[in-house]
Amino acid sequence: MAFLLDSMKLKLNNKKKVQNAWAMYDWANSVYSLVITSTIFPVYYNSVTKGVDGSDRVSFFGWEVVNTVLYSYSISFSFFIIALISPLLSGMADASGRKLAFMKFFAYLGSISCVGLFFFDGSNLEFGILCSVMASVGYAGSIVFYNAYLPEIASESEYDFLSARGFALGYIGSVILLVFNLLTIQFPDLFGFPEGSFAPRFSFLITGLWWAGFSQIPFRFLPKNPYKKSIHRGLLLKGYQEISAVFKLVRAMPMMNRFLASFFFYSMGVQTVMYLAASFGDKELGLPGDQLILTVLIIQFVAIGGSYLFAFLSAKFGNKISLMMMVLIWIGICGAAYYVYTVYEFYALAFVVGMVMGGIQSLSRSTYSKLIPEDTTEHASFFSFYDVTEKMAIVIGTFTYGAIEQWTGSMRNSAVSLGIFFLVGLGFLVLVTIPKKALSTKVS
Repeated sequence: MAFLLDSMKLKLNNKKKVQNAWAMYDWANSVYSLVITSTIFPVYYNSVTKGVDGSDRVSFFGWEVVNTVLYSYSISFSFFIIALISPLLSGMADASGRKLAFMKFFAYLGSISCVGLFFFDGSNLEFGILCSVMASVGYAGSIVFYNAYLPEIASESEYDFLSARGFALGYIGSVILLVFNLLTIQFPDLFGFPEGSFAPRFSFLITGLWWAGFSQIPFRFLPKNPYKKSIHRGLLLKGYQEISAVFKLVRAMPMMNRFLASFFFYSMGVQTVMYLAASFGDKELGLPGDQLILTVLIIQFVAIGGSYLFAFLSAKFGNKISLMMMVLIWIGICGAAYYVYTVYEFYALAFVVGMVMGGIQSLSRSTYSKLIPEDTTEHASFFSFYDVTEKMAIVIGTFTYGAIEQWTGSMRNSAVSLGIFFLVGLGFLVLVTIPKKALSTKVS
């Protein structure tokens, strides 16, 4: 009896160790989305690509284009690349049992690309854009395989809180590094840095090193091939067959289809707000850079609590009710944005955004995990559809936001229009029934 108890305790401890290591990948990679995507790099890019005469036009392989337009196109292009290749790669990973190897490849691709941005000074525009695109591809690609581990290392009852733990760690880690980077930029002498562009470029370097360094924790403890698969020849064909089989299965699962439709529409709103909230504060309210960064920090800190709050509410009321509550709050945010005119109103709105941003991201991931058949081993393939849905939502949501601003001349109208996406997402969510136990359908 004592032996059995010791054995059970050892298995439980190993399980917790693996789960904690899994959550640490959020800590490792989230610095990219905050430092590179949201704050320091966009500001640095705009400054080094602006001409001495104030012109914002640049030459990219001989093509004359506005610098910010080029950057927007590069981000959209990176999302498009990963949307094209991730389903096939995930099929190959599932077929071969090499999910961890694929995750490592994309993580190192992203982190090395961030390090490469250290050498971007504006004169080598093509190099800088290439590095930013590859960093984005690395980030998005690794997330597919990272998410796919959730149903493999946890029981269904653990999905919500484990997913929330990952997002919370990501918010904490990224804020720590962002604050350090801001200190180096504001007080370069204190760190022995020369004046000028060195400090922001150093922030890109340390972001890449942070990402690669802390990734060693999940890489050390995540299972390499939990289902003992072994395919060495014809992997590309097998990957195609694998993703085709999963696609047919997804089409035959009405609840998963409805959830993905709901996720697609409300993600258009969520992701657009995440990417363009700072631009709204800059253009509509004229907020200086330090106040915009403070807004980002407010969102990050509050999102930590939001992740756990809605995980708790999901345990009490269920995932569907919790998601519906958050979507309704998002609709209110879109309406309120039209009437925000002061910095304190903007901070208050950022507080609410942070509360539901962390919750809706973590709970969406865990909810989708519950809809995946229990007896399948093709988790990466299933999560590739989830990831592609999110990436296409980003492309369409940000494009629509910009088009409405161009058409009406105001970002306020763009913000209000996002409420329509949330309403449609809410409509599909009403039709979703989340089973207490995952569906059971074998993929062959």
